[in-house]
Amino acid sequence: MNEDEVIRALGALAQETRLRIFRMLVVAGPRGMQPGQLAEELGIASTALSFHLKELLHAGLASSERSGRHLIYRARFDRMNGLLGFLTAHCCEGQPCEVNAVDCTDCS
Repeated sequence: MNEDEVIRALGALAQETRLRIFRMLVVAGPRGMQPGQLAEELGIASTALSFHLKELLHAGLASSERSGRHLIYRARFDRMNGLLGFLTAHCCEGQPCEVNAVDCTDCS
């Protein structure tokens, strides 16, 4: 992913409802979810859901596919992994990353 794509993706995820939708699509995996399912589980109106799904599609984080009379929305795992890769590229100068616990007795 290039920097513009990353900014668009992060901007889309920087909104509570869109983040919740994206996480639900990730959990659903390749089978995806229909808008009605998403709206019901999130407790939001279908018009609001449509707006948020459009933003996720525009950011490249979700895809939609018609299956008969229904639309199925899916997380785009390639884009999710690309975003994570961009954010972690060159992490710790190529060394294994370790988080050391801070001894809070030293904190003042």
